[in-house]
Amino acid sequence: MTDSAARTRQRRRAFIRGWNRCIRRVRHAVTAYVSPLGWTAIALAAAGLALFLTLGYAEALAICLVLTAMLLAALVLSIGNTSFDAAISVTDRRVNVNDVVSVQVDVSNPGTTPTASARADLPLGDEHERFGIPMLAPRQSKQTTVTFTALSRSVLTVGPLTIRKGDPFGLMRHEHRLADHFNVYIHPKIVMLGSLHAGIPRDLEGNPSGDIVDDDLDFHGLREYELGDDVRHVHWLSSARTRTLMLRQYEATRRTDTSVTLDVNPDDYMSKDEFELAVSVHASIGVQALLEDRPLYTHVSQSNLNPRNPMELLDACSAITPDFHDSRNLAQAALATTPDASFFCFTVGHAKPLDDIRRMMMALPPSATCLVLQTTPNEPRTLRRFPDFTLATVRTLDDLPQIMGALR
Repeated sequence: MTDSAARTRQRRRAFIRGWNRCIRRVRHAVTAYVSPLGWTAIALAAAGLALFLTLGYAEALAICLVLTAMLLAALVLSIGNTSFDAAISVTDRRVNVNDVVSVQVDVSNPGTTPTASARADLPLGDEHERFGIPMLAPRQSKQTTVTFTALSRSVLTVGPLTIRKGDPFGLMRHEHRLADHFNVYIHPKIVMLGSLHAGIPRDLEGNPSGDIVDDDLDFHGLREYELGDDVRHVHWLSSARTRTLMLRQYEATRRTDTSVTLDVNPDDYMSKDEFELAVSVHASIGVQALLEDRPLYTHVSQSNLNPRNPMELLDACSAITPDFHDSRNLAQAALATTPDASFFCFTVGHAKPLDDIRRMMMALPPSATCLVLQTTPNEPRTLRRFPDFTLATVRTLDDLPQIMGALR
């Protein structure tokens, strides 16, 4: 009985899959060449003919004949060889705001018979670039260059290219897609900063800092003894060989795990420009950390990223969007993934209350350096130091290097 029920269920699923496949094929056959407007014209022509035959209305016959002529013309105009090959290339898939991007479209006729003229449709994000393709002889090709300006930060989808052959009325068309789509990353504006100077020295798991000290964990070399040096660091074997007291030197190591968090709740920002400023500040801090070879962890809404290089970070910043569901306690999300970070940096909007920032900072470890950067487009930059953190207001992106320099 169980086997019979299982076979029945399998036959039912197979029937449903077959039925859905049939429905999709019928829908494709109905809409692939005749548009909804075309089907409406066919229905009106049939209704006009029926009215003329039943009631003898000459006006209905006139409507039927006009629509029939339009449909026949649309059929003739949509017929033709459109067996094109196409390829899309772009000058640069990673650009900055206000850069001009050129997209080159190569359309060719790989067959042995001429092609008909057609129209090409190239999506550029939410916009569409349409241009004509002339008749191509066998093995002939045509290049078209489409340019656009990257007006705002985003991840712009280019393609796929669609070739269309049809009538100007939109009653019938023959179209197929050529070439795949790809993304163009429009990066936010950033500014170069000096060294972040934030880290806990003498950490066994830290990174070499380049500073030479007399007491640490990473051995660097030897030097001669000077008055007042700690004799515990004397290297006796080398001292016996050189007949001079030699002391060990070490390269200071610092734990420089850096946590960078961006507030993306639109309620905390006064305008879209202020939000873009916050994204640029967030990206600038992250890029500087990566240039210093610091382990970096970024937190944006529900996304946690450990970028390996500045380009990966900027690609992620291109896709940042406002999120009303972003956590109000940014420190909680940062601590969940990077509890041992030595530098926490939060970028928040002008409308973020100071009391909320204070409560948020209380959860961070006292041994870490905590910085809050608050965007204030209509107020001058300021720097305020609290017991648990430092609060800096940023009016423009050019203020950031001076603010970071004042923190050294």
